[in-house]
Amino acid sequence: MSSITQDLIGIAYKRLLEQLPALTKLKLVARLELRGRGDVQVFRVSAPGPEITKEEPEDARIEISIPRADFNDLADADLSHWHTAYEHGVVKIGGDPAVIRLLGGVIAKHEARGKLKRVR
Repeated sequence: MSSITQDLIGIAYKRLLEQLPALTKLKLVARLELRGRGDVQVFRVSAPGPEITKEEPEDARIEISIPRADFNDLADADLSHWHTAYEHGVVKIGGDPAVIRLLGGVIAKHEARGKLKRVR
């Protein structure tokens, strides 16, 4: 079961990097917590890569907590779905405020670029 989850995490990571290429060289360790029915799975996701292991990371700079069922849906979703889930409190982010601010700035710039009208 764990390797399926790790594959899903890898898919979600790659989908987000396709939309946010500015983050491809970012070196970051994240703690990903997937909450299920009475079960909590914790993964260490190290970027770039990603290197995904099922363990409690001691060097995580950012913590992401999400219900397992919602993660299954979001793994194939694009950035706008992740943003909506964050705004509704489904995805919870914690950790180093500087890293959160950096990621938030990159996402905000990406979304602002998407709203610009293109000249043809």
